[in-house]
Amino acid sequence: MRKFLLSLSVISALSVHAQSINSETVDFRVLKAPQTSISENSRTYNITVNSPYNLTKEDVIKQAKKEHQEAVANFSNTIAESQSDYQQSLKDYNEEIIKAKEKFALESAEFKKMTLLERLTLQEKGLKPQLQLPSKPVYSKPSPPVYREPNLNDYFIVDNNVLASQIAIDGYKKGNPNVDVYVTMEKVNFQDNAGQTYANQPTKIVVKENGTEKINTTISQDFTFVSSQPSDNINKPAEEKKYLGNNIKAINTFLNDNYGYKTLNKQVKLEFVKNKGEFDDLEKAHIYVTTNLRKLQANSDQTNNNIAFANMKKGTDIWEQTLKKVNYKDKKAPYNAKIGKYINFNLIRLNVALENKKDAEKYLNEMQEKLVDLDLSYNEKAELKQLENQIYK
Repeated sequence: MRKFLLSLSVISALSVHAQSINSETVDFRVLKAPQTSISENSRTYNITVNSPYNLTKEDVIKQAKKEHQEAVANFSNTIAESQSDYQQSLKDYNEEIIKAKEKFALESAEFKKMTLLERLTLQEKGLKPQLQLPSKPVYSKPSPPVYREPNLNDYFIVDNNVLASQIAIDGYKKGNPNVDVYVTMEKVNFQDNAGQTYANQPTKIVVKENGTEKINTTISQDFTFVSSQPSDNINKPAEEKKYLGNNIKAINTFLNDNYGYKTLNKQVKLEFVKNKGEFDDLEKAHIYVTTNLRKLQANSDQTNNNIAFANMKKGTDIWEQTLKKVNYKDKKAPYNAKIGKYINFNLIRLNVALENKKDAEKYLNEMQEKLVDLDLSYNEKAELKQLENQIYK
């Protein structure tokens, strides 16, 4: 009976220290702040583009109609030219007939001078002289011109207004600008190097805030790879269109890094221990962090966010205090390597999601020092590597 009671007490102790680790994905929103902060009521802008591109859809259609009208007006001349060409082809035909007959006569005379055996040999090879006359030309009267809408895909249709409409600063409105942006771009320059095509498009960006110049720089100056073929073998209009599109993206990235306010929808996986009683503080930490993550607001007024971050810190403080209790060597300890592993992962994931790379790196270094004792699974090793890449990219 005493042995039975002893075994029961051992089982009870094991169940107390067994940790059940679960996870949940928390969605939250943050505002990506720019390098240059401007008050919300002053976020108005205007884009002015100066480029060598000045072809519109209307220009293409206008030119097509003009060419059609010219073809209609010139149709009588087209008919006359076609008749003249036909008469010339008849004259050429008659001359070719004479030449063909003369050639046949000469070849036939030479053929008759050959021996019977030589003639039979040429006949077997299909080389006996034959009269070959050209086909007589046939007159084909040109059809009257018919107007067809041009295929706009065959044209590089873009002008300064179109380019300006593709550039925007997140969180700003157009009109009565406090921020004026002037973009001056050159034509795409193609360059061959070792049988491959490279290109650049130097683009000057000037930004003025209330008339005062704040930025004056040039981007897209470096030559980048375009094709493994030399420039003579590529479709230059298509490649130029593609390169120009990438340059517009680069302009938008530059402007929004400096001035844009963009709402980012994010999510982060956080783990938690379910056991009641001994791990109540860890459950409280999970509630602090997840609840206040969801309270974050994507706006410029940081009052509410500051409160949320302060309350979130109460949870991360509990995690950090708990890490000091972890016994990484003793699997039976209440705060063992299993607890340390999930808390370390949480601290790294959370700071990566919040783009606090310095803190994320600190927790990554601390976790890497304990890797021998953490016994990570294949998936956990892959996730840690992915988090490391995000920290250092």
